[in-house]
Amino acid sequence: MTQTLQAIASYHAHVYFQSPAEREIAALVRAQVAERFRVRLGRWHEVPVGPHGAAMYQIAFETALFAELVPWLMLNRGGLSVLVHPNTTAPRRDHLEHALWLGTPLALFGDRLPEHQDVPDAAGEPNTEPALNGQG
Repeated sequence: MTQTLQAIASYHAHVYFQSPAEREIAALVRAQVAERFRVRLGRWHEVPVGPHGAAMYQIAFETALFAELVPWLMLNRGGLSVLVHPNTTAPRRDHLEHALWLGTPLALFGDRLPEHQDVPDAAGEPNTEPALNGQG
């Protein structure tokens, strides 16, 4: 079944860390994202949560930002694993089938996600005020 791009309400990028050194890198990536992009940065999850098999934080962003933010993460993720997925009405498929990985794929527990939800997750109100506007 073909889906339209309008089915995507927003995107999430999950930035994973598995050691104190990786957490430091994750903090640097987070600060650099905040300097450059108007996104909603989620709280730090110091232990695995939900379907995620490692500690992480989430970056929620509008569809229009995909072409800028995702290539930036490709080049600047500091060797960390990052899961990027769309938000549609099918959360399980979004995480397991519609996603892309930057770096090494990590374990996800799809059984912890609903197959369907009536309304896809929105990006939410941005909580960053970028000074560099995507530069560098």
